[in-house]
Amino acid sequence: MHDTPPSFELLPGAAESPVILHVPHAARAIPAVVRAGIVLDDAELERELDHITDAYTDRIAEAAAGLAGLTPWRFVNRLSRLVVDPERFPDEREEMLAVGMGAVYTRTTHRNVLRPSDTDPEPLVERYFRPYAEAMRKAVTDRLAATGRAVIIDVHSYPGAALPYELHGEGPRPPVCLGTDSFHTSPELTGLARAAFARCGETGLDSPFSGAYVPLEFHGEDARVGALMVEIRRDTYMTEPGGPAGPGLDRLAGALAALVDGLGR
Repeated sequence: MHDTPPSFELLPGAAESPVILHVPHAARAIPAVVRAGIVLDDAELERELDHITDAYTDRIAEAAAGLAGLTPWRFVNRLSRLVVDPERFPDEREEMLAVGMGAVYTRTTHRNVLRPSDTDPEPLVERYFRPYAEAMRKAVTDRLAATGRAVIIDVHSYPGAALPYELHGEGPRPPVCLGTDSFHTSPELTGLARAAFARCGETGLDSPFSGAYVPLEFHGEDARVGALMVEIRRDTYMTEPGGPAGPGLDRLAGALAALVDGLGR
C-alpha cells in the first residue's frame, strides 16, 4: 500500500457529450497514513479488498468510452473505497451505518472489525470525501452548462453470492442490476439500459442494490440531471473473488457503449 495522488481523476470526453461514467469502487490503493488506521493484517486486508473492490469496472468504462461514437466523460476514483466511500451519505442519512459502512467503514464485508468503532471519520471525510464530492459536483455543472443536461452512469459490480454486509441480499441477483432513483431515473433511461444490456443476460431493477448517485446539490432538485446505477454480477466477467477478468468484460463494455450512444442522441 502506498500514497497514490491524486485520489480521483476526471477523464475528458467529447465537449457535446452529457454522459459521465462514474467509477467509484474499482481501485485497491490505500495511502500509508490511512492503512495505519486499519486493524487487519496484510493478508486479511488483501482478502477484504478482493471482496469489496468492484474489480475491472474501470477497464469496462475505459473500453466503453473507446467504443462509443460520442466519447463520454469518466470520473474515476483512484483510491479504494476502504479509504472513504464517496457514494455514501456523510451523515446519519446513510442506512449502511447500521453495518459499519458509512462514508468511512469500520466493519468489513463479513462484519468483522476494520477500524476501531470509535474512529473519528471527520479527518478522512475532510481529506478525501469532500474534495471528491466537490469535483463531481463541478463535473455535473460543466455538463449542464455545455449540453443542458447531465447523465451519470454509475459503473459497479457485485458478488454472485450475497456477503454478510448486504442489507438487501435476499432478493434476485441478475447478471445486470439497474439501480434507479425515483427523481433522476426516467423510464426512457431505464429502457435504454435494458435494451443495451440485453446481450449480457437478464437485467433486473433495484435488487440486490438500489439507488443512483447524484451530487447532493442536484439530488431531488434538478431534473436535468439523470442517473442510473449499473451493477454487474462479477461471475459474468471475472473469477471471484479477486481473480482475473474473462471474455465477458468485452461484452459488457460493448453494452455500456451502446447505452452511452443511446444517451448521446
